Amino acid sequence: MVGIYIGSTAAAAGKNLACMALGLVLGRDGRSVGYMKPYGQRPRMVDDRTGDIDAMLVQEVLGQNADPEVVTPVVEPANIRAMSLRGGNALERVGAAYTALARGRDVMLVGGTGSLFHTGRARGLDGLALVRRLDLRVVLVERYHPHPEGGGIDHDAILYAADVLGDRLAGVLLNDLPESYQRDAEEVLVPYLAEHGVRVLGLVPHDPLLHAIRASDLAVRLGGRLVCGGKGSQRLVEGFLIGTMQVENFMSHFRRHANTATIVGGDRTDLQLVALEGQCPCLVLTGNMPPDELIRQRSEQHGAPVIVVREDTYTVARKMEEILNSQKLRDLVTIRRGADIVAGALDRAALLAQTGIPKGENR
Repeated sequence: MVGIYIGSTAAAAGKNLACMALGLVLGRDGRSVGYMKPYGQRPRMVDDRTGDIDAMLVQEVLGQNADPEVVTPVVEPANIRAMSLRGGNALERVGAAYTALARGRDVMLVGGTGSLFHTGRARGLDGLALVRRLDLRVVLVERYHPHPEGGGIDHDAILYAADVLGDRLAGVLLNDLPESYQRDAEEVLVPYLAEHGVRVLGLVPHDPLLHAIRASDLAVRLGGRLVCGGKGSQRLVEGFLIGTMQVENFMSHFRRHANTATIVGGDRTDLQLVALEGQCPCLVLTGNMPPDELIRQRSEQHGAPVIVVREDTYTVARKMEEILNSQKLRDLVTIRRGADIVAGALDRAALLAQTGIPKGENR
């Protein structure tokens, strides 16, 4: 039996999606795959049993129904006042659960939480401790980080992890790569990491739909009010534009960006109207200024919700960026789409060679 830890050097890298993709790929190839997430921070009660909501989703996608308290033996909320930082048997509990879940399996996938080296350290459940205790190989998932002056992958963090993990590191999945970065990744980053002994197991392309959010949920996350256009409350928002320019310039810019919300001052009726006529999926009006009657009529006509928020445009734009970057996958259709994208980018031969996973019945 082979155990694989799916971790990352930073939070929100796509570990849960990678677990789903790996589990589906290996299962389709005829292998018996088990799964656990030793340390969770998103508690949820199901039939008087406490589990981690992300782990439950992974189990659902993989078609498994193990006891949530065994799948995630330690679940703690992010609020430190509600946490129990004491108790020295956490690693032993995880070890016992792992042994039970691994029985009869060809492969055990162990999902990480947060950062490989930091998250869970207070309980002795950081990724490195788990890898050593359970004798696991490691697949790192490292996500592209956008930046106004040019984003990228944190190769320094990958090399540090490689130094610490040594032979336990099977390779790295580079996740959420925009089209503009694909060539740099293929021609520069992959060879560079190979020179340092790190195998890249796949280049996962960016898909905006995986980070989209429904307009109704966006209103809640922004702390705003959905004041009209309610029939379009389920429309998806993939990005945003800030309406601060002249109308002519805004029109040409807006047409190039589909499914983007427009953040605009409540007093800029001219830009609001352009956005609505251009099939904008959602308007966000700043400064706590409600729309006038013309905008309300157009909103209802086009089924484009209008959200009113108190903050200024710059503050709302910052919030929007954080929301879209951290948007958790919850819809099963979207989750399966994401898992298929990861699976399609995965170098299966390299994964098997680097981890020593036994050959499946269908291969």
